[in-house]
Amino acid sequence: MLGKLNETQIEKLLKEQVIGRIACQSNGEIYLVPVNYVYHDGYVYSHSAAGKKIRMMRENPEICFEVDDIRSVFSWQSVIAQGTYEEITDMEERQQAMQGIIHRLMPLVTSPEGHPSHGFTESDSDVGTTVELVVYRLKLREKTGRFEKS
Repeated sequence: MLGKLNETQIEKLLKEQVIGRIACQSNGEIYLVPVNYVYHDGYVYSHSAAGKKIRMMRENPEICFEVDDIRSVFSWQSVIAQGTYEEITDMEERQQAMQGIIHRLMPLVTSPEGHPSHGFTESDSDVGTTVELVVYRLKLREKTGRFEKS
């Protein structure tokens, strides 16, 4: 059976998952990339090193965000949302966003020493100082969801 997720089911799926995909577009090029995230009050919060994705979202802040839960070919849920990229520059808000991300992802981390790019390290010095950490949020709107279950 195929169907549409209602608003409650859409919000539940966005809150339960930790990996989503951002599609961004700039200068005629489309780029799709998976990201770790935390969802709260209509916003997807994430972080990244400066690179292609960040450059493209700075040039064109309109994005598409997708998240899914696939159990099998005949049992899945998916949410797609249009949204807007917003870089977080306020230090207190950046810290709160990173704490939310770390608290959401920490139960899934098996060994912190191998993940300095995600802020999971045994020592703050492991992260290094040469990488620009960009903390951002995606303001989601026009959310739709679909499912299939047998």
